[in-house]
Amino acid sequence: MSNWAQGRTVLVTGGTQGIGKAVAEQFTAQGASVTVTGTRSHISCYDDPPADVAYIQADLTWPEARAEVAAHFHALDVLINNAGRGSAREYEQDEFEAVIDTNLNAVMDLSVRLHPLLKEARGSIVNVGSLASFLALKETPAYTASKAGLLGLTRALGDKWANDGVRVNLVAPGFIETRMTEGARQNPERERRLMKAIPMLRWGQPAEVANAILFLASPAASYITGQSLAIDGGLMLR
Repeated sequence: MSNWAQGRTVLVTGGTQGIGKAVAEQFTAQGASVTVTGTRSHISCYDDPPADVAYIQADLTWPEARAEVAAHFHALDVLINNAGRGSAREYEQDEFEAVIDTNLNAVMDLSVRLHPLLKEARGSIVNVGSLASFLALKETPAYTASKAGLLGLTRALGDKWANDGVRVNLVAPGFIETRMTEGARQNPERERRLMKAIPMLRWGQPAEVANAILFLASPAASYITGQSLAIDGGLMLR
């Protein structure tokens, strides 16, 4: 199944850093034509962005931006809905709604807009959820609600589009070594508590999540749809 992505067209939202970057790099290494989205004016505004990808500036909170992203494509084989956000102000209604818009509404909107192309290609969608798809994070109610909703959306779309040949699955990363977890990694006491909860006793790497995403998008997963895969070093076992 090596290089199955050769010549495929792939969109990775939020593909400039962390997990999204690792996914973009792995698809590119397999010979895919990869487009990533980000919120900054140019891909060069990011530290160490992925190479050999097309870039679309888009704040996916807004429907107009999602429409513009979808309009870029005349063919698409794989959609990776990775873009997401969290906030320290999620108990404020405006911020709650903004997080929901980015993490959940944008996924639905882009998936529906791009469904005709994915149907034509008999393609695949992989949504990037979180352990918050299954567990409550009390300080971030919007993030928790959006990622739990994304799990339900994955199941619904997987069922709805199965007969179209479009598979829809979700990965649920645990504590991954990315910019989003930098605060916890720089706090020795907090990191110690986290590591005690993870049977494998270490942070995950973005490439380890990317490996699972590429599997779910690939022909090797041709009989898998509407499913979720936790990539958490065993955290949910406890």
